[in-house]
Amino acid sequence: MKMLIKEFAKYTGVSVRTLHYYDEIGLLTPAFVDRTTGYRYYDENSLLRMQGILFYRELDFSLKSIGEILSSPNYDARKSLEEQKILLTLKKERLERLISSIDDAMKGANVMSAFDNSEFEKYKVEAQEKWGKTDAYRQHAEKTKHYSKQKWNDLAEGMDHIMAEFAFCMRKGERPDSVEAQNLVKMLQNHITENYYLCTNEILMGLGQMYIADERFKNNIDKHASGTAAFICEAIEVYCRK
Repeated sequence: MKMLIKEFAKYTGVSVRTLHYYDEIGLLTPAFVDRTTGYRYYDENSLLRMQGILFYRELDFSLKSIGEILSSPNYDARKSLEEQKILLTLKKERLERLISSIDDAMKGANVMSAFDNSEFEKYKVEAQEKWGKTDAYRQHAEKTKHYSKQKWNDLAEGMDHIMAEFAFCMRKGERPDSVEAQNLVKMLQNHITENYYLCTNEILMGLGQMYIADERFKNNIDKHASGTAAFICEAIEVYCRK
């Protein structure tokens, strides 16, 4: 079996642009490229790898993390599927808690416990550690292992605040290379380093690309203002080229 890139994109539900980006970062390369026409072809192995990518994307793993996991010499596809099932089940249970708590919230009850995601996050980090074995994973696991539910919520709010500041900066007409935008990039990098792992410029560049390539990240960031994700990506590129 072989598919042209447009066929593969349609079959897997991702855009051609996304497949080009996955190729650029080495996450999913074509099975082969016709030297005469330049056409890219994908095969059964491509589908299996894409399956792994899509499952991990559904679990909110970063593209960098997914690439490291799938390329790890320790990677076991069957065991990985078993772990993905556990993580998806935990995610499903959390969503069911949130849905069932809406009626209570409408009655004025305190339902903050429904937002507890600590078990999912803990298992997710363990899965990353098992397959990835990168310094970033080790640092993340060490720094976050004692984080409380409130700490996770505070960090999420802090990240969302930074994204909102980027949106405000953009709406004011500032350029990605402006002093204000560049200061926000530094704030973003410091936030990640202080709370998760050492965010090098290389990692930061990867995050910037992920913000526009991964639709879930893009949509979440662009809720503040359309185009915010692209603005952040460009600001990061300027920052890292200095």
